[in-house]
Amino acid sequence: MKKNIVPLIAAIGGFSLIVYAIGSDGGTFAMFWSLSSVIITVIGSFAALLISYPFKYIKTIPSLLKQIFNEPSSQRLEIVEMFSELARKARREGLLSLEDDIAAIEDPFLKKGLQMVVDGMEPKTISEIMELEIDAIDETKSKGESIFRSWGELAPAFGMLGTLIGLIIMLADLHDMDSIGIGMATALITTFYGSLFANLFFIPFANNLKAQKEDELYTREMMVEGILAIQSGVNPRVVEERLSAYLTPEERLQKTERLRQPQVVMENE
Repeated sequence: MKKNIVPLIAAIGGFSLIVYAIGSDGGTFAMFWSLSSVIITVIGSFAALLISYPFKYIKTIPSLLKQIFNEPSSQRLEIVEMFSELARKARREGLLSLEDDIAAIEDPFLKKGLQMVVDGMEPKTISEIMELEIDAIDETKSKGESIFRSWGELAPAFGMLGTLIGLIIMLADLHDMDSIGIGMATALITTFYGSLFANLFFIPFANNLKAQKEDELYTREMMVEGILAIQSGVNPRVVEERLSAYLTPEERLQKTERLRQPQVVMENE
């Protein structure tokens, strides 16, 4: 799977803009640094996250981060071509002839669906089982999205909590009026951290996982359409046209260009 460095570049770019804004207004990075504020905001919100979710979900965070920085593989064009070939073979030689092709398929979801077709299951039964599989994928993928979205909600809350702690400490001793401004600035840093982590990292991470989940579910629905079409003995050309409806305009253009390539070769010969 290819690496996707765009989120990393975007995060660095966003953080750099904040640093630039601080410097351009006469501030210094040291003014915005507070270890205790980081602990309250990040560690505190993570502690609340541990309370909110069973640990078996929390320990998936490293793999979720890895998923964010991996390029999602879109194989819809290849799926159209594969189902087109399988439909032709099934129409010509029968459904049992697909056994060897199924054995070579790596995707467990697709493999299971086609195997049920070869086993002679009813279309309604196949559809119900495949939909249950899709629901299970949706539930699993939604957990990761939910974790980061909750973290994005908790971080600003703990930032505000840190601010309240700072204000209480500051207002407990008002004898030194010159220190009130400095104390107020220090108290507000945790709110700054909470907003920063939530809006630059946690919520965008959740949105990224949601987009990847929706893309995968869309592809699974496409597979179900192809599986049922083969089971029903639909004309291979119709199967191809049905599945092509799931392609993006860019993928349809690639499909058209691939169809033209053999014609170009024949003309050159």
